[in-house]
Amino acid sequence: MTKGKAGEETMDKKKLTLEVIERLRKEYPEAKCTLDYEKAWQLLVSVRLAAQCTDARVDQITPKLYEKFPSVAALAEASPDQIEEIVRPCGLGRSKAKDISACMRVLHEKYGDKVPDTFEELLALPGVGRKSANLIMGDVFGKPAIVTDTHCIRLCNLIGLVDGVKEPAKVERELWKIVPPEEGNDLCHRFVLHGRAVCVARRPQCGQCCLRDLCRYARDHKPE
Repeated sequence: MTKGKAGEETMDKKKLTLEVIERLRKEYPEAKCTLDYEKAWQLLVSVRLAAQCTDARVDQITPKLYEKFPSVAALAEASPDQIEEIVRPCGLGRSKAKDISACMRVLHEKYGDKVPDTFEELLALPGVGRKSANLIMGDVFGKPAIVTDTHCIRLCNLIGLVDGVKEPAKVERELWKIVPPEEGNDLCHRFVLHGRAVCVARRPQCGQCCLRDLCRYARDHKPE
């Protein structure tokens, strides 16, 4: 592909992205994280527990965890076994408990029980990947962020914002090229809402979709 054609393709995707943003904003006016939390460190805990687990299940478990360990300091002092005993229903209990324990110790010992507000520092915390770091940056600190969870990746490929890209970091990189920085965090939350309500995995309800005339998948398949 020539440089000129690549530039034209990027511009086309930017226009498509802006229209997707506008339509999803109308469909889902309130864009927010679907995990329940009150403090930044609690969101760190929840997003780690949410790996291969539903948000609903995580929200059932975290109140029990915080009842016993109500602060960063309390979790930092708890053993991984004590944490695992509570978070086991979220799956992968041992590895999640170890990460939560290690992460809280770093927050307690290095950051005075506060969550750092730079992407690099967040990414250096135990058990925190790009998805978690972006979620904290966007939801807690209100900074530009793109959270490439499974809904985001799937919808972006179906709509045509990315072309056959499934690796989260690569999808994130491609979206930074076409999504206005101030829109990224809300757009990703709306992808989650739309992916759960309409564009459901393996059975998208194209006939009910506000994006059906824009979506590459819908154009190639008959509406349900």
